[in-house]
Amino acid sequence: MGLEEKLPSGFLLTTVEQFAGYARKGSLWPATFGLACCAIEMMAAGGARYDLARFGMEVFRASPRQADLMIVAGRVSQKMAPVLRQIYDQMPEPKWVIAMGVCASSGGMFNNYAVVQGVDHVVPVDIYLPGCPPRPEMLIDAILKLHDKIGATKLGKNRENEVRENEAAALTAIPTHEMRGLLT
Repeated sequence: MGLEEKLPSGFLLTTVEQFAGYARKGSLWPATFGLACCAIEMMAAGGARYDLARFGMEVFRASPRQADLMIVAGRVSQKMAPVLRQIYDQMPEPKWVIAMGVCASSGGMFNNYAVVQGVDHVVPVDIYLPGCPPRPEMLIDAILKLHDKIGATKLGKNRENEVRENEAAALTAIPTHEMRGLLT
Protein backbone atom coordinates (compact mmCIF):
# COMPACT_ATOMS: atom_id res chain seq x y z
CA MET A 1 0.00 0.00 0.00
CA GLY A 2 2.36 2.69 -1.24
CA LEU A 3 1.93 6.17 -2.59
CA GLU A 4 1.58 4.82 -6.13
CA GLU A 5 -1.77 3.21 -5.32
CA LYS A 6 -3.25 6.39 -3.84
CA LEU A 7 -2.51 8.59 -6.87
CA PRO A 8 -5.00 8.85 -9.73
CA SER A 9 -4.00 7.28 -13.03
CA GLY A 10 -1.76 9.34 -15.27
CA PHE A 11 0.81 10.24 -12.60
CA LEU A 12 4.40 9.20 -13.07
CA LEU A 13 6.72 8.76 -10.11
CA THR A 14 10.48 8.81 -10.61
CA THR A 15 13.65 10.33 -9.25
CA VAL A 16 15.64 13.13 -10.83
CA GLU A 17 18.52 10.69 -11.44
CA GLN A 18 16.27 8.23 -13.26
CA PHE A 19 14.70 10.99 -15.38
CA ALA A 20 18.09 12.46 -16.28
CA GLY A 21 19.39 8.98 -17.14
CA TYR A 22 16.38 8.36 -19.36
CA ALA A 23 16.93 11.66 -21.18
CA ARG A 24 20.68 11.08 -21.59
CA LYS A 25 20.42 7.56 -22.93
CA GLY A 26 17.88 8.66 -25.52
CA SER A 27 20.08 11.41 -26.93
CA LEU A 28 23.60 10.06 -27.35
CA TRP A 29 25.63 11.98 -29.90
CA PRO A 30 28.58 9.89 -31.07
CA ALA A 31 31.91 11.27 -32.21
CA THR A 32 33.46 9.10 -34.87
CA PHE A 33 36.97 7.89 -34.48
CA GLY A 34 37.17 5.34 -37.26
CA LEU A 35 40.72 4.17 -37.80
CA ALA A 36 40.50 0.87 -39.65
CA CYS A 37 38.13 -1.77 -41.02
CA CYS A 38 35.85 -1.54 -37.95
CA ALA A 39 34.87 1.94 -39.12
CA ILE A 40 33.12 0.42 -42.15
CA GLU A 41 30.93 -1.65 -39.84
CA MET A 42 30.27 1.43 -37.70
CA MET A 43 29.15 3.33 -40.81
CA ALA A 44 26.92 0.41 -41.78
CA ALA A 45 25.27 0.57 -38.35
CA GLY A 46 24.38 4.20 -39.04
CA GLY A 47 22.88 3.33 -42.43
CA ALA A 48 19.28 2.57 -43.32
CA ARG A 49 19.45 -1.17 -42.73
CA TYR A 50 20.44 -0.98 -39.05
CA ASP A 51 19.30 2.62 -38.36
CA LEU A 52 20.96 3.98 -35.24
CA ALA A 53 18.44 6.83 -35.40
CA ARG A 54 16.03 4.55 -33.51
CA PHE A 55 18.23 5.13 -30.47
CA GLY A 56 18.57 8.92 -30.80
CA MET A 57 21.90 8.78 -32.66
CA GLU A 58 20.94 10.31 -36.02
CA VAL A 59 24.17 12.09 -36.83
CA PHE A 60 27.77 11.22 -36.04
CA ARG A 61 29.32 14.45 -34.82
CA ALA A 62 32.47 15.80 -36.42
CA SER A 63 33.18 18.09 -33.48
CA PRO A 64 34.07 16.54 -30.12
CA ARG A 65 32.43 19.50 -28.37
CA GLN A 66 29.03 18.29 -29.61
CA ALA A 67 29.53 14.62 -28.75
CA ASP A 68 29.18 12.58 -25.59
CA LEU A 69 30.04 9.12 -26.95
CA MET A 70 33.31 8.20 -28.63
CA ILE A 71 33.35 4.98 -30.64
CA VAL A 72 37.00 4.04 -31.20
CA ALA A 73 36.78 1.74 -34.20
CA GLY A 74 40.04 0.05 -35.12
CA ARG A 75 43.68 -0.01 -34.14
CA VAL A 76 45.26 3.03 -32.49
CA SER A 77 48.86 3.76 -33.45
CA GLN A 78 51.31 5.41 -31.07
CA LYS A 79 51.19 8.56 -33.21
CA MET A 80 47.38 8.66 -33.08
CA ALA A 81 47.12 8.13 -29.30
CA PRO A 82 47.75 11.80 -28.34
CA VAL A 83 45.15 12.93 -30.89
CA LEU A 84 42.65 10.45 -29.45
CA ARG A 85 43.29 11.77 -25.95
CA GLN A 86 42.94 15.39 -27.11
CA ILE A 87 39.59 14.66 -28.73
CA TYR A 88 38.44 12.83 -25.60
CA ASP A 89 39.48 15.78 -23.42
CA GLN A 90 37.51 18.17 -25.65
CA MET A 91 34.27 16.23 -25.16
CA PRO A 92 31.90 17.64 -22.50
CA GLU A 93 31.03 15.68 -19.38
CA PRO A 94 29.43 13.18 -19.06
CA LYS A 95 31.19 11.22 -21.78
CA TRP A 96 31.43 7.55 -22.65
CA VAL A 97 33.75 5.42 -24.79
CA ILE A 98 33.16 2.20 -26.73
CA ALA A 99 36.25 0.28 -27.87
CA MET A 100 35.03 -1.33 -31.08
CA GLY A 101 36.93 -4.34 -32.34
CA VAL A 102 39.73 -6.46 -30.99
CA CYS A 103 42.37 -3.98 -32.18
CA ALA A 104 40.88 -1.14 -30.13
CA SER A 105 40.28 -3.43 -27.15
CA SER A 106 43.64 -5.18 -26.96
CA GLY A 107 45.81 -4.36 -29.98
CA GLY A 108 44.54 -7.40 -31.87
CA MET A 109 46.98 -9.19 -34.12
CA PHE A 110 49.25 -6.13 -34.17
CA ASN A 111 51.49 -6.97 -31.22
CA ASN A 112 54.30 -4.55 -32.06
CA TYR A 113 55.83 -1.24 -31.05
CA ALA A 114 53.66 0.90 -33.36
CA VAL A 115 50.19 -0.06 -32.11
CA VAL A 116 48.73 0.75 -28.69
CA GLN A 117 47.82 -2.51 -26.99
CA GLY A 118 44.33 -1.45 -25.99
CA VAL A 119 42.78 2.00 -26.15
CA ASP A 120 42.22 1.84 -22.38
CA HIS A 121 45.87 2.88 -22.04
CA VAL A 122 44.83 6.24 -23.51
CA VAL A 123 41.20 6.87 -22.45
CA PRO A 124 38.86 5.15 -19.98
CA VAL A 125 36.64 2.63 -21.77
CA ASP A 126 33.06 1.86 -20.77
CA ILE A 127 32.19 -0.96 -23.19
CA TYR A 128 34.56 -3.37 -24.95
CA LEU A 129 33.18 -4.75 -28.21
CA PRO A 130 35.05 -7.86 -29.46
CA GLY A 131 35.28 -9.07 -33.02
CA CYS A 132 37.37 -8.58 -36.12
CA PRO A 133 35.47 -6.62 -37.32
CA PRO A 134 32.36 -6.72 -35.14
CA ARG A 135 29.06 -6.75 -36.98
CA PRO A 136 26.71 -3.74 -36.83
CA GLU A 137 24.31 -5.81 -34.71
CA MET A 138 27.06 -6.21 -32.12
CA LEU A 139 27.63 -2.44 -32.07
CA ILE A 140 23.91 -1.85 -31.55
CA ASP A 141 23.93 -4.38 -28.70
CA ALA A 142 26.89 -2.60 -27.11
CA ILE A 143 25.08 0.73 -27.42
CA LEU A 144 22.00 -0.75 -25.74
CA LYS A 145 24.19 -2.03 -22.89
CA LEU A 146 25.68 1.44 -22.62
CA HIS A 147 22.12 2.81 -22.44
CA ASP A 148 21.53 0.64 -19.37
CA LYS A 149 24.75 1.92 -17.82
CA ILE A 150 23.83 5.54 -18.57
CA GLY A 151 20.33 5.06 -17.15
CA ALA A 152 21.87 3.97 -13.83
CA THR A 153 24.34 6.89 -13.67
CA LYS A 154 24.13 8.97 -10.52
CA LEU A 155 24.18 12.78 -10.32
CA GLY A 156 25.99 15.37 -8.21
CA LYS A 157 27.75 14.18 -5.05
CA ASN A 158 26.52 10.64 -5.66
CA ARG A 159 28.30 10.67 -9.03
CA GLU A 160 31.53 11.96 -7.48
CA ASN A 161 31.42 9.19 -4.86
CA GLU A 162 30.70 6.58 -7.55
CA VAL A 163 33.68 7.78 -9.63
CA ARG A 164 35.94 7.72 -6.58
CA GLU A 165 34.85 4.16 -5.72
CA ASN A 166 35.39 2.98 -9.30
CA GLU A 167 38.88 4.49 -9.40
CA ALA A 168 39.77 2.86 -6.07
CA ALA A 169 38.52 -0.50 -7.36
CA ALA A 170 40.55 -0.10 -10.56
CA LEU A 171 43.70 0.65 -8.58
CA THR A 172 43.28 -2.45 -6.43
CA ALA A 173 42.57 -4.74 -9.40
CA ILE A 174 45.14 -7.32 -10.43
CA PRO A 175 47.21 -6.09 -13.41
CA THR A 176 46.52 -8.04 -16.58
CA HIS A 177 50.14 -9.14 -16.94
CA GLU A 178 49.84 -10.92 -13.57
CA MET A 179 46.59 -12.72 -14.43
CA ARG A 180 46.77 -16.39 -15.25
CA GLY A 181 44.56 -17.79 -17.99
CA LEU A 182 43.13 -21.22 -18.58
CA LEU A 183 46.25 -22.48 -20.35
CA THR A 184 48.68 -22.02 -17.44
